[in-house]
Amino acid sequence: MTKTASKQNFEMQKVVALTGVVLFVIKFIAWYLTNSVAILTDALESTINVISGFIGLYSLYLSAQPKDANHPYGHGKVEFLSAAIEGTLISVAGIIIIFEAINNLKHPHNIEKLDVGIILVALTAIVNFLIGQFAINKGKANNSLALIASGKHLQSDTYSTIGIIIGLILLFLTKISWLDSAVALLFAVIIIITGYKILRSSVAGMMDEADESLLTEVVENLNQARKENWIDLHNLRIIKYGGVLHLDCHLTVPWYLNVHEAHVEVEALDRIVKQHYGESVELFVHTDGCLDFSCQICSKADCNVRKHPFESRIEWNVSNISTNEKHRLNAIH
Repeated sequence: MTKTASKQNFEMQKVVALTGVVLFVIKFIAWYLTNSVAILTDALESTINVISGFIGLYSLYLSAQPKDANHPYGHGKVEFLSAAIEGTLISVAGIIIIFEAINNLKHPHNIEKLDVGIILVALTAIVNFLIGQFAINKGKANNSLALIASGKHLQSDTYSTIGIIIGLILLFLTKISWLDSAVALLFAVIIIITGYKILRSSVAGMMDEADESLLTEVVENLNQARKENWIDLHNLRIIKYGGVLHLDCHLTVPWYLNVHEAHVEVEALDRIVKQHYGESVELFVHTDGCLDFSCQICSKADCNVRKHPFESRIEWNVSNISTNEKHRLNAIH
């Protein structure tokens, strides 16, 4: 990730953290005015927004630190830990809401100034959603899982707030006290699902789980930009370290290329990858010289040492490009 992207992520996370504090205060005021347990539940969930916002801020600060002797790949993995904590907190918030909603069904409270409370809570929902969307967009643009998690956390808070608003409006119109708890229960389930998804993606990142969609995208780009001297590509792997992608592979080139000529091919591959993913990619390429069986899949026209005629080019896909074997035409067929 570039310094500019890291700074942008950090500044955006500052906004997320400070927004969480301001909206928590507004919700607490709304609860104080109305004595609504549903609004109190929403305010309690916002405490998790505040905590996770500052956790995300610290994780982005760490991930932006330069590589050192103890962290040769940088500090980006801390973003996965931050996202894991946020996902857990979101799920816990959903569980808390369920318990509070059930308790409110058993022991309903008298609610006052409900119209004022609805307006204040609705205002927090709008701000939460907008700031959350900005954070998600910025996180996707800069490959920051921590910022995406923060944005989704804010938007999950919006969904729960909408549920509470619906319950409060129905309560205001019908005076049926159990409606706000019923709607809160429904949105608590949505919150728990959102938390699980964030937690699942963070664990996948920490365990270096293969990102199939990213691999597919990379392979498609390489197929389209394929050069004549790129006879084969195999053992392709992608690891995420926060906003940085580490991509390594084996590139088969004509065996008679000297070191400088082979390096030119590697640089061409590097340029193509960075055209799509920017400077947030670190590319490590091992070059292999072609062997006799490579002739069948090599379309190079001016090869003077060809041993076998060209038969067919192998189209790269996630399956055959990820193997650690040089490709042979008969093995593919």
